[in-house]
Amino acid sequence: MCGLKSVWCSLFVLCCLFADAQTPQFAFRIRLKDKQGSLPLSNPSAFLSQRAQDRRTKLGIGIDSTDQPVSAVYLNDIAATISYKPHLTSKWQNYAVILVTDSSNMPAVRSKPYVTGVDYVGYFPTGLHKTTGSGGFAEEKATGSESYYGSAYEQTRLVNGDHLHDRGYKGKGKLIAVFDEGFAGVDTGPAFDSMMQSGRMVDKYNFVYANTDVYSNFNHGTGCLSTMAGNIPGTYVGSAPEASYALYVTEYRFAELPIELDQIVAATERADSVGADVISASVGYNGFSPPFTSLVYADVNGKTTVASIGANMATAKGILFVVTAGNDGASSWKYILAPGDADSALTVGCVNNGKVPWSQSGYGPNSSGRVKPDVCAQGSPSAIMFSSATPTLGTGTSYSTPQIAGWAACLLQATNNNPSPYRIRNAIVQSAHAYSNPGTQVGYGVPDFATASALLNIKDSPTATDKNWVQVYPNPIDKQLQVTVILPQNAAVQFILTDVTGKQVFVTEKKLPNGKQNISLQVPQLAKGIYNLTVTTGDNKMTSRVVVP
Repeated sequence: MCGLKSVWCSLFVLCCLFADAQTPQFAFRIRLKDKQGSLPLSNPSAFLSQRAQDRRTKLGIGIDSTDQPVSAVYLNDIAATISYKPHLTSKWQNYAVILVTDSSNMPAVRSKPYVTGVDYVGYFPTGLHKTTGSGGFAEEKATGSESYYGSAYEQTRLVNGDHLHDRGYKGKGKLIAVFDEGFAGVDTGPAFDSMMQSGRMVDKYNFVYANTDVYSNFNHGTGCLSTMAGNIPGTYVGSAPEASYALYVTEYRFAELPIELDQIVAATERADSVGADVISASVGYNGFSPPFTSLVYADVNGKTTVASIGANMATAKGILFVVTAGNDGASSWKYILAPGDADSALTVGCVNNGKVPWSQSGYGPNSSGRVKPDVCAQGSPSAIMFSSATPTLGTGTSYSTPQIAGWAACLLQATNNNPSPYRIRNAIVQSAHAYSNPGTQVGYGVPDFATASALLNIKDSPTATDKNWVQVYPNPIDKQLQVTVILPQNAAVQFILTDVTGKQVFVTEKKLPNGKQNISLQVPQLAKGIYNLTVTTGDNKMTSRVVVP
């Protein structure tokens, strides 16, 4: 995963030395002919959440056989033939990945009339998770200043992201699925407490160990998530601090194995089932540990690996798939990784604050000639957060990728015409600084989200900002107190005027429509002095000093 594993090679060897101490497991991908006996299309609620169905309806995307779960009839028949542990399924590509302790039985599976192919995709010398009973799979159930952003200000300013935040677009109502190796500290870290306490962490699953534990080990995903969800105003604010999140572990840290591509596929399909709008994947692959065959450049053609196929299908299902270009730009491989090669993916490289590519950011194009990466963001370095309240720095495409995913969610929130992921991706690409002259490492360059907003016809309609949603005039006041209030939606607004001792001298409440409203407050005759006017609506409050001459 983007160069993280090199320090773990010795651990993998050490595990192999002790393989005889515990039972090893072999992973196989079993491709199936059809979906005999699967859940009927006439009852999509059995396998897609209402949110997922609503997204399809808004975008005019039909529900078809690719959405049906893998055939339980076939999986149960395999379970009657050999003993295995179910690991994952892909409904879109119609296959299952199973774990076995005795690979000599696999010819019996290959001979099944409904099996179209079997691929060896993983080896775990001490086992991955235990075999239980006869196997079988469960059905799927499916703002604009340094004083505000703190350490994240530089990377925010580089892409003009505060343009969106200043207009009240912070990802609210959008669901981002995050793929990584672990999210240790997310459940306790102060950067994430607003997300956790408000119930915006909506789903989690560990596809490596087939359980729901995503918080126990490894914090690479924590740092990546912070660039979107981090929310400590004055210290650190990420690109989508009001979005909802689903956290999925897909990365096996101790070796590079083809099964990790399958885990990306499974996570992608679960993200679709729960109704995700955006996927942020800071994982990518080219080389695999022996005896598995590594990818060659011809394989990263945008549509060959199972993970790249999954990314393209996610886009077809209405999800924007944002993925790392990888950190192999200075290696002998040099190119982007899979699934960053996917034609439909928004692939992200890494630059510094001067828009100069980081030396290790992966090069394009993909082997079909498509420009990759698509865009870049600041990852050399990025400000990130872990479990403490103190920001730190991290470098790589892993950290530039989720920034773009978060800003994309803000764009989606800002639009009211249900744009497809293709339109969102194209607006981001076309806003980038090198769009007219793309490069092999920078792609189309660094996007400008004010320009992307204009390309999507997002009007600068008056909406609340963190700095100027209330204005008082004239000040010093004359006979009346004039107030301009800018609201993102209809709301009840309270006005309280207090003197220097804190005593209320005037209070009123008005129901106001969205947009820019000019209000005249008929305050009583006031003695000379300094007063404070506090305006409150929902979670927003602003106090302005008023002078009576």
